[in-house]
Amino acid sequence: MKTAFRIISFLEGVSYLLLLFVATPIKYLQGDASYVKLLGMPHGILFMLYIVLAIVIQKQMNWNTKTLGIVLLCSIIPFGTFYVDKKYLR
Repeated sequence: MKTAFRIISFLEGVSYLLLLFVATPIKYLQGDASYVKLLGMPHGILFMLYIVLAIVIQKQMNWNTKTLGIVLLCSIIPFGTFYVDKKYLR
């Protein structure tokens, strides 16, 4: 389960960065929203999987409520999922 969470965490982080730093600037600078539409749905699915797997894996990893809160908060901070991988999953 930990390996699955690490993979989802990585993919969610990459999709978030692409959405923030590639698709959104293209949308507002060039007026082309197609990249946001293309990346939005996969990112949303990966985000929900990240949240669910973090809650499921909490007992396996012996995380207290504070640690779980940090892991969940990192899902909305750019580069946060990479921090979680380095700090809590290795």
